[in-house]
Amino acid sequence: MKTIIHVNQHVIRRNHKHDEREPPLTVKTYKDNTYAHQVHISGSCDIIYSPDKPLSCGARVWIQTESEVIPIKLPTQEHDHDRH
Repeated sequence: MKTIIHVNQHVIRRNHKHDEREPPLTVKTYKDNTYAHQVHISGSCDIIYSPDKPLSCGARVWIQTESEVIPIKLPTQEHDHDRH
């Protein structure tokens, strides 16, 4: 099954601005979207840059694979600015 993975820049910016840790990776298949912090691809994949024909979500760079993809969503952790 074709799977497309892309980084959602809006989530990264929102996380930075609001000190959040929402998953910025979107794993798309024909069935659904899954959101993740990490993705494991069990095989080959292609990284595609297509500035003239972006995905419907607006992504111009994405990873595409027919291999098994395992999205990993980490538990939400409180970010403590006082710890170094």
